[in-house]
Amino acid sequence: MPLVTARAAPRRPAEGGFTLLEILVVIAILGLLIGLVAPAALRQLGGAKVSVAKQAIERLGSVLDLYKLDVGGYPTTEQGLGALVERPTGVSVWNGPYLKGDKVQADPWNHPYIYRAPSSRRNHDFDLCSGGPNATTGEPGAEGMICNN
Repeated sequence: MPLVTARAAPRRPAEGGFTLLEILVVIAILGLLIGLVAPAALRQLGGAKVSVAKQAIERLGSVLDLYKLDVGGYPTTEQGLGALVERPTGVSVWNGPYLKGDKVQADPWNHPYIYRAPSSRRNHDFDLCSGGPNATTGEPGAEGMICNN
């Protein structure tokens, strides 16, 4: 009688892939990297908005100077920055609009700029400020406000 031997099942080649442990390690490393890099990136974004606000205030200040050359004075607080886009009542010489568009753009945090003329600060003709990221209100130069120099 012939001997019957058990045959071993044919071996499959090892399949490529990752184990659950390897995937978890990669996810943990990615989480750590995001946790370290994201705050620094957000700080840079906040700093960039402050820089944009300062540049916009400087540009609007130059436009206000052009308005003063044409009209003879800065817009009043009541006329506001809208006087750069639409002729204010009672102004005979106006060579505007001094800004493109139909309104004055908001600050980088999407809040309107604060304008007062005459200025409440010494050695300033007008106050032009952004409330900053916290939309600070109050007197120009208050903590957190970004104002013209």
